[in-house]
Amino acid sequence: MSILFNLYPKFRFFIIARLLFIMALQMVNVGVGWFLYDLTGNPLALGWVGLSEVIPAISLALYAGHKVDISDKRTLLRNGMSLYVLSVTGLALATLPAMLSIAGKNGIELTIYFFIFCTGVFRAFTGPTFQSIIAQLVERQHLPKAITMSTTSWQIASVAGPVLSGWLIAQWNISAMFALAILLVLTAVFLIKALPRLAVQHTALGQRTWESVKKGISYVVKTKEVLGALSVDMFAVLFGGATAMLPVFAKDILHVDATGMGMLKAAQGVGTIVMLLWLNRYPLKGKQGKSMLYCVAMFGLCILVFAISRNFWLSFAALFFSGLFDAVSMLIRSTILQLYVPDDMRGRVSSVNSMFINSSNELGQFESGMAARLLGTVPSVVFGGCMTLLVVAVAWWKAPSLRKLEY
Repeated sequence: MSILFNLYPKFRFFIIARLLFIMALQMVNVGVGWFLYDLTGNPLALGWVGLSEVIPAISLALYAGHKVDISDKRTLLRNGMSLYVLSVTGLALATLPAMLSIAGKNGIELTIYFFIFCTGVFRAFTGPTFQSIIAQLVERQHLPKAITMSTTSWQIASVAGPVLSGWLIAQWNISAMFALAILLVLTAVFLIKALPRLAVQHTALGQRTWESVKKGISYVVKTKEVLGALSVDMFAVLFGGATAMLPVFAKDILHVDATGMGMLKAAQGVGTIVMLLWLNRYPLKGKQGKSMLYCVAMFGLCILVFAISRNFWLSFAALFFSGLFDAVSMLIRSTILQLYVPDDMRGRVSSVNSMFINSSNELGQFESGMAARLLGTVPSVVFGGCMTLLVVAVAWWKAPSLRKLEY
């Protein structure tokens, strides 16, 4: 880590900024989920949150990738993060106690969906920018370590954010949580501003936007290793997203407060960090494709254990081990994207990756909410774990290029 920071001092600013920004995102996600379920008592409300964010994120993703490739990534990232602050401020105002008498439950619920929709718009641009900017901050021979460090910072934020959010809500109130989240994002904006202006790598002269976008899609479709890795990750998380229902499990099944929910939300991230630190010291050598599929299958089994658990620490352990296995597939996918993709297409390919990620996370949250409404909370998570195992079986049979992948 210190070697990379010494070689590339500006990369340090980027890593810290990303950590603070993702921490704020996770704090807001946990806070909104807890507040909405407390307000409505309806698991489907958590699903509507995911749908509100995924619609703009997917709709704008391809254009966002084109925009990333033809823009100075530093400026684009700074602007997207600044606009995110405005949306979080709107969420903070909507959750004030006084708003209940002014807008009523339905009014507050709709207002939250609106601002979540806005965050989806801004994240459509910040997501691929964060992913594609790394290759301009470090040289190619240092990319694998830089990717591992960036992914680790993301996971550290994913652990610290939920725990801090749950603690602030339990000990103080949700307004204190939003205040800190806003402060973290503003600090991240300041750090991104310290980065140098970055050269535009794709000028797209004489090329229409849609033609530029199609090239990015075509590259992903033709590169079977990239398409296979993205598809397996998307469907596994889409169906295995048990964390979407954590407010329900925390309150109604495990009977813990917001602090306990924050710990459960962080459990996967803790497991992922442990595995990333291990892989940073002992990198995967050969048969990465098989390793990815094995780990996704184990992820599905962990979700099944979480679904049937009635003990807080067993549930925590199941999520912790799911994070261990998820880290392997995440790192392999990230490495494939950086090593296989040409510099002038990173933004567009990263935007396609963002579509897969948003589909699996936010659309998965909606799927979980709808399934919980139709099947019940526990059966819906059991169904998701079984579907994850089915996805691995289909990928093993239908995607031999992914199974045989080595780098």
